[in-house]
Amino acid sequence: MGFKAEVRAAFRRGESDAVVRMSEAEIERARAAGEPDGEVEAIYSLARVAVRNGDLAEAERLATEALDVALRTGDRALETQPRHVLAAVARMSGDLERARGLYRASMTLREQLGQYEAVNSELHNLAFTELHLGNLDEARTMFATGREQVFREGWDSFVPYLCVAGAALAAAEGDHARGALMVGVTDAAFYAVGQVPDPDDAAELAAVRVAAEKELGAERFAAEYARGRTLEPRAAFGLQ
Repeated sequence: MGFKAEVRAAFRRGESDAVVRMSEAEIERARAAGEPDGEVEAIYSLARVAVRNGDLAEAERLATEALDVALRTGDRALETQPRHVLAAVARMSGDLERARGLYRASMTLREQLGQYEAVNSELHNLAFTELHLGNLDEARTMFATGREQVFREGWDSFVPYLCVAGAALAAAEGDHARGALMVGVTDAAFYAVGQVPDPDDAAELAAVRVAAEKELGAERFAAEYARGRTLEPRAAFGLQ
């Protein structure tokens, strides 16, 4: 397993300290070897940790640094991950109009590169942006489109993120009982694959949890959550 696979797997497991150690070593190695692809991946990985730690300014600085390295190579594929982080930073900072533009541009680039699974992932992020802009119908349609493609194509690694979207949509619709249930489904789905949510999705899930507990009370929230933990994602979406 190479650096890229190793560092991404560590990040998904929530091992931020390991990601930092691996990335700092890779930056030094890649610069000495004149390998900008390794440098971009390592700086991008540090940016993701900064997002997870809530330091959005540092995340933006690092993502911009990684993008600068990528642009100097002329390899557009190296631009994708830094641009993704910059969009996430805008979204999490509340600059939703900018986030919308960045996500759309990212989708266009990934379509040009034939990265269709990543296009779907960015559609998921764009849907959250539309949700927070108050465009509920548009967000609902985007979430449904993405969900159908994930199940159709068998992109199983993304299924837990569909559950995050289901929880957030339920909360936005005022169905806090389903929101609590979908938090349970989501937690179980991530546990099953030995991962934790990406920072932006973790923030969305935490907001649903807080809203549902407030509306339902601790006892009913716990009951709905526990029921969700027993459901497979497809069953939770009415697909079984």
